[in-house]
Amino acid sequence: MKILVAVKRVVDYNVKVRVKTDGTGVETANVKMSMNPFDEIALEEALRMKEAGIATEIVAISCGAATCQETLRTALAFGADRAILVESDTELQPLAVAKLLAAIVKKESPGMVILGKQAIDDDCNQTGQMLAALLGWPQGAFASKLARDGDKLAVTREVDGGLETVSLSLPAVVTADLRLNEPRYVTLPNIMKAKKKPLETIKPDALGVDATPRLKTLKVQEPPTRKAGIKVPDAKTLVDKLRNEAKVIS
Repeated sequence: MKILVAVKRVVDYNVKVRVKTDGTGVETANVKMSMNPFDEIALEEALRMKEAGIATEIVAISCGAATCQETLRTALAFGADRAILVESDTELQPLAVAKLLAAIVKKESPGMVILGKQAIDDDCNQTGQMLAALLGWPQGAFASKLARDGDKLAVTREVDGGLETVSLSLPAVVTADLRLNEPRYVTLPNIMKAKKKPLETIKPDALGVDATPRLKTLKVQEPPTRKAGIKVPDAKTLVDKLRNEAKVIS
């Protein structure tokens, strides 16, 4: 079974995000970038399935600027067999990414597509669900455990009341949650091997996909600074402040 893994290049999670002075977006110049953490988890799960003999090939896919090749080389260093970059200089929104991935899926005919449940830059949490809808495939969102049983895939997911397990017929789309696994570290020998692995670059037009943005960002601003907390001597004073100052109770 071939598995496609979608990975996104985002601002590293250890970096404090800064808004541009003109309010048009966040600052990315001279900022450390890395693979979206949830996509790392998705890639790790695909690699484990290959090591278990369930998958035969892992293909990493990214959509975006040419700099996304760096993220794909990281995916190849993790253990992916080959990579595909859908190169576009325009802003790619979730629906456009889902359409691009759907076009790649039709070209590659994988047995499963796995990606992170959301990206830490926009937190949209939409691409996986949209992809499943476009393909007409079953979907298992927020997966915390995967188990293959013949042509079925058991996906355990966390819900408000505890855990829910759904059985999906393959091919299917799965989005990885935080507790699915812990990604491995990339070794130096694998980094060197990744340089020789194939990385294909294609344009959205070649896939017949219109990636024009449908949403316009009007303004980006930082959240207001939170006021420092205070200590109160007793419950009576707390209730008084909640009622008369915060006005959250009546």
